[in-house]
Amino acid sequence: MFDFHMHSRVSFDGHDTGAALAQAAVDRGLKEICFTDHRDFLRKEREQTMLFDLEAYSREYDSLELPGLTIRRGVEYGLYNDNQARMKQELGQRNYDFVLGSIHFVDDMDVYFSEYWQGKTVWEAQRRYFETMLECVRVHEDFDVLSHMTYLHKGAGSPVKAPLPYEEHREIIDEIFRVLISKGKGLELNTSGMDRCGGFLPTPDYFRRFKELGGEIVTIGSDAHRSDRVGQYSEEACQVLREIFGYVCTFAERKPIFHKL
Repeated sequence: MFDFHMHSRVSFDGHDTGAALAQAAVDRGLKEICFTDHRDFLRKEREQTMLFDLEAYSREYDSLELPGLTIRRGVEYGLYNDNQARMKQELGQRNYDFVLGSIHFVDDMDVYFSEYWQGKTVWEAQRRYFETMLECVRVHEDFDVLSHMTYLHKGAGSPVKAPLPYEEHREIIDEIFRVLISKGKGLELNTSGMDRCGGFLPTPDYFRRFKELGGEIVTIGSDAHRSDRVGQYSEEACQVLREIFGYVCTFAERKPIFHKL
């Protein structure tokens, strides 16, 4: 089993040490993990809290080893439609194995909180989120996998605690998939929605369609911010990808590795 999305205390919202998360992975029988701490640049200067310190990152992970566990070093980078140059410059500061691209902010609002939903119908909030995602994947090149595509319904402020339906937005979702596929990018099966909104982020129907359109790269991540969530629902996620793809991917030096399931 694999977990290619986790946050230690290096992230602004992480709680445990990298060593604690790695030990939790060993205890749960995982074979390979990747730390993916947040680099999310906010336009409001007073809120620059989502940028980890590069020296702290290196201290936390560079010498971390545990027998029987492969440890990769990655980053979760917040995508905007105008931060391509900043992203390229920051990713050049050290070598990463893996880069997740995420959409956390839409129209300068954090979609995790209720402010984003105010003044919109549920459908309008969903559609604007996907419109922003499409804008971002069209202009960005320097990520490997799109993270938690339906993150929107996981948030504390979301009025909907259920999976985000593919069918209601299939045209724009399909276009996002086509862009990802044309660029050789992958899709993450994020398990953190299972006990937050009742399903994977996104749900298996998204992955079936991703494959139908020619998508090949798929990863699994728990999005753990505490050690007790490392590897959560990884076995169930592997079963989903086994049925649809027959494999799951990990990354090393920004290149996908395909593991038969």
